[in-house]
Amino acid sequence: MTVPQGIPAVEAVTHPPEPPTSEVLIITGMSGAGRSRAAMVLEDLDWYVVDNLPPKMLVPLVDMMTRAGSSITRVGAVVDVRGREFFNDLNDVLTRFSKRGIHYRILFLDASDEVLVRRFEQVRRPHPLQADGRILDGIETERHLLGAMRSRSDVLIDTSDLNVHDLAREVRKSVAEASHEALRINVVSFGFKYGIPLDADHVVDMRFLANPYWITELRHLTGRDAPVRDFVLGLPGATEFIDRYVAALEPVLSGYLNEEKRYVTIAIGCTGGKHRSVAVSEAIAQRLRDLGHPVAVTARDLGKE
Repeated sequence: MTVPQGIPAVEAVTHPPEPPTSEVLIITGMSGAGRSRAAMVLEDLDWYVVDNLPPKMLVPLVDMMTRAGSSITRVGAVVDVRGREFFNDLNDVLTRFSKRGIHYRILFLDASDEVLVRRFEQVRRPHPLQADGRILDGIETERHLLGAMRSRSDVLIDTSDLNVHDLAREVRKSVAEASHEALRINVVSFGFKYGIPLDADHVVDMRFLANPYWITELRHLTGRDAPVRDFVLGLPGATEFIDRYVAALEPVLSGYLNEEKRYVTIAIGCTGGKHRSVAVSEAIAQRLRDLGHPVAVTARDLGKE
């Protein structure tokens, strides 16, 4: 290749982009210790989660994940004694992963025998290994089968004294990236005459502001148009309300994160969902974005009039 004098050969020093690092998390442990809850937490963190897959099937699954163009880079696999004789293949599969340079971690969930017995009695289900014996017999057998896997685990969580929210926090602490810890906020504008959104966590009524509908020049426009937006936000009390409402939301949103609520819908309503609610929902969403929250805005009833 000929490069004109004085121009660096960019291609000679530019390297192809590195493919995203694949990660596999094996979720295992005692039955009744919270494996299903841990899997749900991973799904909320955008992991691809499979449950009760025979370990040998993990190899082709990871092969699919590592192919060029795959959008899946993180797989969580719940593997436990429900797989019966297939569970014994797990050690061989992990050895293959290591030889191929596939990064994996093992999350082991445990709890005391007393707690496990109580949990099985509460749900009135037998332990998967108790057969014709007692629940304790099944627990003892399972502890023996899982002993080696417990000793080689990367993360061990004892759930004896944890409720579902505590467990979720521990799992997130172990595997989550900071970028996934944000609360997802959806701000929806709506018209009261069409009904309040069913999934609304908060409902705000903007009908205390003058309605642009009664101004001929503004009637055909929406809250997304500058003339309507400027009119609504310029009304007495509008900006003050937005400031105070967002300030009041801050401790609420922090509390949601602490209680493992990761999604919230704020519904902003006016009569028809065309002017006031749309303008104010956009303003509130921007204030929340300025505070670092990811926010999506939806105008549910726009276009119905």
